[in-house]
Amino acid sequence: MSTSSAGSTPSDESQDQGSSQGPSPDGFTRDETLEVLSNQRRRFVIHYLKQRDGEATDVSDLAERVASWENDKPIEKLTHKERKRVRNALRQFHLPKMDDYRFIEYDSRRGTVELSDAAANTNFYVDSLSGGGIAWGVYYLGFSALSAVSLVGLWFEVFPFSLVPPLTWGLFFVTALVVSSVGHFYDNYYRMRLGTRDRPTEVNDE
Repeated sequence: MSTSSAGSTPSDESQDQGSSQGPSPDGFTRDETLEVLSNQRRRFVIHYLKQRDGEATDVSDLAERVASWENDKPIEKLTHKERKRVRNALRQFHLPKMDDYRFIEYDSRRGTVELSDAAANTNFYVDSLSGGGIAWGVYYLGFSALSAVSLVGLWFEVFPFSLVPPLTWGLFFVTALVVSSVGHFYDNYYRMRLGTRDRPTEVNDE
């Protein structure tokens, strides 16, 4: 499911494999997870609260951080209008909705918010291609095509494949596969997981 023009796709590691209406082990249905993660501001909220390790935060501080990521500028350079726009949107719409879906615990009277226990114990991922990257599925498709072409070239001893011994080709592809797997693991469990980096993966690194 595409959630932004940058090509971000939200996912939940514990999605159920049956009906989209059925609750997953963490207590969220697939529809609830997709609904919450479909909005960038709500993804930023989860990212920031994940970094808080269960501690509650003031809504104003949260709004400043979200506005900073949204406008891609340091907090001290945010305008009053930019801060107010995000703060009002969070208070009036996003935080109540996330509270209704049990992703956060929002106290509107005290102006504080924190992750719910269920959300704190669940890993959420956002696959963003905003930097012009290639999706892993496309990468492995290309890798498989290259492997097939090389195998045919070796089988029929076609130049230039015939210049390299089959064992060398085998070692090359095994090494490439191992390196790719390590890169894929890093991408899934660090870059794309909300709360692991200082800035969300959707925000361009400076």
